[in-house]
Amino acid sequence: MSKIIDVNFTVKTYNYKKPFHITNSISTQTRNIEVEVITREGFKGYGEVAPSFRVNGETTEQIMALLPTVKEMILELDTRNYLKIFNITDRLISSPGLKAAVQFAVIDALCEEYNCGVWEFLGGAKNEIETDKTVSIGKLEERIKDAVQIYKEGFKTIKIKVGENLNEDIEAVLEIAKKTKRAKYIIDANMGYTPKQAVYFAKTIYSKGIDVAIFEQPVIWYDIEGLRYVRFNSPYPVGADESAKTKQDVLRLIKNEAVDYVNIKLMKSGISDAISIVRLCESANIKLMIGCMSESSIGVNQSVQFACGFGVFDYCDLDSHLMMDEKNYRGKFKQNKNKMVVQ
Repeated sequence: MSKIIDVNFTVKTYNYKKPFHITNSISTQTRNIEVEVITREGFKGYGEVAPSFRVNGETTEQIMALLPTVKEMILELDTRNYLKIFNITDRLISSPGLKAAVQFAVIDALCEEYNCGVWEFLGGAKNEIETDKTVSIGKLEERIKDAVQIYKEGFKTIKIKVGENLNEDIEAVLEIAKKTKRAKYIIDANMGYTPKQAVYFAKTIYSKGIDVAIFEQPVIWYDIEGLRYVRFNSPYPVGADESAKTKQDVLRLIKNEAVDYVNIKLMKSGISDAISIVRLCESANIKLMIGCMSESSIGVNQSVQFACGFGVFDYCDLDSHLMMDEKNYRGKFKQNKNKMVVQ
């Protein structure tokens, strides 16, 4: 028997190496919650919540207050009955990041018992993925400098944050492209544009010969019609992030023909919904990328294991731990420049 006998939450504070600036949000640190699940046999599994009030309405204090609730949900349950635990923790509808961390910690403990990687447990499709690295919003010179440094570090895909100033964003993308030729680009507006602004942005940089792999979340999350408008008028594939939190969200996007890509983030959906989203997108021929919020290495590990297990992601945006001044590396994967290899 592999019964869960204890669950612990611990707050961990991580500082960013430099302020991380996206549309209408600047972060200098994150206060994450490490989740530990312990079984009667002494096996331990670990997950992490990176609360995002902007995306999920989660706060560190809210998550910590739910420890008694989580214990009531899963204590004395067997980790081998993980789907039963998934069904129970799906009730954490207002705390998807916590759901992800608890669900991952459960299967992590199970895999520790059976001496296998979570990626193997989830299917073992790959043992290596590549991540991009992100250029946040800033002054033009700073954005160019950061992009060039990322390119020199060996990252083949550069994610560029835009969405606060249309003309400055266009100039930044054009200048970055001049300095980092042969790189791939993911442009992420984080809901910063109107539909017409998004189309203007896309058509303008396309006219200059810039090849963009994904134009991510150009409009506000609830504007599905606007997202569809951009998709049908943009020369680039359009992806949903903030609009795609749950499996129900993704089903609505598919029905409305609103996207070419869905960005799965475990912090938005939990493990259980993420699996459903993978299957939904596969059935509808929608492409996938996987991203992160502000996870440390132990939190990014959750997504690396998931991505390698399923092997379905065209692009991986799993670089948050690389932006942090993290003293102790905790991931169960090796980071070699842009490559992430599970062990």
